[in-house]
Amino acid sequence: MNLGNKGDHNKMSDKKFNWIWLPTWTAEDKENPALVLFRKEVEITGTPIAGKITISADSRYKLYVNGELVEVGPSKGDRQVWYADDVELLPFLKKGKNVIAVRVLRYPTIQSKGCFGIYRTEYPFLYVEGDAEDNLGRQYTLDTSEGWLGRKDEAFHIVSESDLFAPLQILENTGGSMWQKGWMKPGYDTTGWALPYVYPDMNRACSPGNLEKRTIPFLYRKNRKFEKVMQLGENALFAKEEWEDFLFGKRSLCIPEKSTVSVEISAGEEMTGYLHLLMEKGSGARIKILQSEAYVLGGEIGDLKVPLKGDRVDMEHGYLDGFTDQYKCAGYGTVDEPESYEPFWFRTFRFIRLEIITQEEPLILQKFDYTETGYPLEVKTKAVASDERFAKIWEISERTLRRCMHETYEDCPFYEQLQYAMDARTQILYTYAVAADDRLARRCMEDFRRSQRYDGLLNCAAPRYDVSVIPGFSIYYILMLYDHMMYFGDKELLEKHLPTVEGILNFFHFHRSKDGYVDKIGGLNGKVRFWSFIDWAVEWADTTGIPPATLKGPVTMESLLYILGLQKAAKIAEYLGRKELKQILELRATAVQTAVRTFCTGPNGMLQDGPGINEYSQHTQVFAVLTDTVTGEQGKQNLRETILHKEQYPQCSVAMAYYLFRALEKKGMYELTESYWDIWKKMIEKHATTCVEDDVQERSDCHAWGALLLYELPSVILGVRPSKPGYEDMEVKPVLGYLTWAKGEVITPKGTIQVEWNKDGEEVHIF
Repeated sequence: MNLGNKGDHNKMSDKKFNWIWLPTWTAEDKENPALVLFRKEVEITGTPIAGKITISADSRYKLYVNGELVEVGPSKGDRQVWYADDVELLPFLKKGKNVIAVRVLRYPTIQSKGCFGIYRTEYPFLYVEGDAEDNLGRQYTLDTSEGWLGRKDEAFHIVSESDLFAPLQILENTGGSMWQKGWMKPGYDTTGWALPYVYPDMNRACSPGNLEKRTIPFLYRKNRKFEKVMQLGENALFAKEEWEDFLFGKRSLCIPEKSTVSVEISAGEEMTGYLHLLMEKGSGARIKILQSEAYVLGGEIGDLKVPLKGDRVDMEHGYLDGFTDQYKCAGYGTVDEPESYEPFWFRTFRFIRLEIITQEEPLILQKFDYTETGYPLEVKTKAVASDERFAKIWEISERTLRRCMHETYEDCPFYEQLQYAMDARTQILYTYAVAADDRLARRCMEDFRRSQRYDGLLNCAAPRYDVSVIPGFSIYYILMLYDHMMYFGDKELLEKHLPTVEGILNFFHFHRSKDGYVDKIGGLNGKVRFWSFIDWAVEWADTTGIPPATLKGPVTMESLLYILGLQKAAKIAEYLGRKELKQILELRATAVQTAVRTFCTGPNGMLQDGPGINEYSQHTQVFAVLTDTVTGEQGKQNLRETILHKEQYPQCSVAMAYYLFRALEKKGMYELTESYWDIWKKMIEKHATTCVEDDVQERSDCHAWGALLLYELPSVILGVRPSKPGYEDMEVKPVLGYLTWAKGEVITPKGTIQVEWNKDGEEVHIF
């Protein structure tokens, strides 16, 4: 790593010789994920009065002091930025001997063998810089350049979650080893451990850049217990009540030798957390921990072979499907010092199937629980309305947003944990509406800014180790910037991002056809250079989420997205005083609109999915309205046509519902949203505790683009929105639609606004 520039407050002055790793690292080691343990023992003579370190690792670390988990990191970086964390150790230090321990998960540079959302360099490392101080004035260095030992966990293996698409790479096939007993405690026998290799210099050729300070809060951790037993396996050995007493921490369970036992348990809701299992004895026992979102039915759907879902708690007709960790017991656990297993990465689960096969020795289960984790989102908005469905929809929506916020926004915590631009744009809006918190949003926009390619487009997800481009997704990044401008008005941030915006728009500008609309720039997923994904409409399944018009030429939606990007960028330019740029962008938008109207309008007045192709979708009509490409009564008529005759037009899925609702609101048709909330009502009827990815395949049970009510209720139905950048002026303009009353407290960057209204006949009273 380069030495930090002390003139930049975001850079950290990393010492030259604090980069360590194991002295032997073979070619095989370099090609596979690995778990490496490091420890340092330090004896503090007096009472500790200070203790702080800066820590980072490639690829991930978990930091412990005296056996207690202190922090997890570093936050996800990319090929240009690597983060380090400042961590306070004082609450964990004590007089006498202390052990600083770190588990480092190292992913290889082979893309398919590592988590897609985690970058890694050619050089694995642990970096620690810092010290402790006692009341006697003595200082104790904690730097990795002195007194540390390391050892690879040879039993640890990462297992791919799928043969088709496996972006997580977090599942484990591992086991305990006798040498691990007490390794986080003082007085441990370090035979077999090695003095680490200290890199003589970590320079730019080896790493993505200077260490930078963490820009987001640490994730919260909260100890939790499972809610109940769902059902017992054929050989449960114990009654349901006995298993539940075990889960509640009231007793242990002894599994006899040469036994097989299984039980299915529930957390009560979709959850992200670190699993913990404590054991005694049981040498050679094998434990399988399956994590699942739902009981699924027989059969599969789609290219990814998604299991069919119905009632999520239907044990009678369904079974648990998901991802499995495997652990082999070493058998060293005792009552006072149990053997423990905790998968390195947090897991996503609602249900767990625990399966145990003992060998020649009984296994005693002491405890099985978990630590909930996520971004520390503080929801301050509270709102209710006359639609009785909203209370439960709000509950599952808020939970969905929380479960999809960790070190980045995530599309879904169970399958991918990737920050996609389309998903993140609405997630950010939901966050503004309920918390007025832009910390993760700032980080998100910066992630995408740094992902820009030579041609101007952004990666569809960032941070992401590999290259993956959906051209239209770059436009959603521009919408993020526009939203941030309206809510927070940070001109410095916008100035920083403006060159990226211009690069994106120039890509589309230089990829116009001779007729002026956006030419064919992509196609089916995996078949051409770029994937022109629009939405998971049912009718577009065979064309990977793209209107079939893509098989014959350009897709009108990409022109409409370009127009929308130009329009929002023009607003940003105006706010920054860039009058000439504003005029250029507006002229370009007008020119593309003219081309679309000329070459993409069908005989019925609706916009076609492709120039001259008589295929139509709700999506194209929605974005035609949002961009004013189709105006007046014609736009309203087109929208109504797609709603009245749903079977004739591919419909906006949950992913696109936000944009559909904006078009209906714009055209004074918000009352038509009433029937769409039945999509969420059906989720609840199927006992989902979070919003599903879509209402057809239902791959993911937790997809935050579906948390739509978090925006609709406070920002539209109660009507609290900024009318000028930075919330310098705001409006309280409720959109009634089909509702008869609504009330609530809405958080804004300027404070909390209380709104209440009710409809009495033709009169509306706002309080």
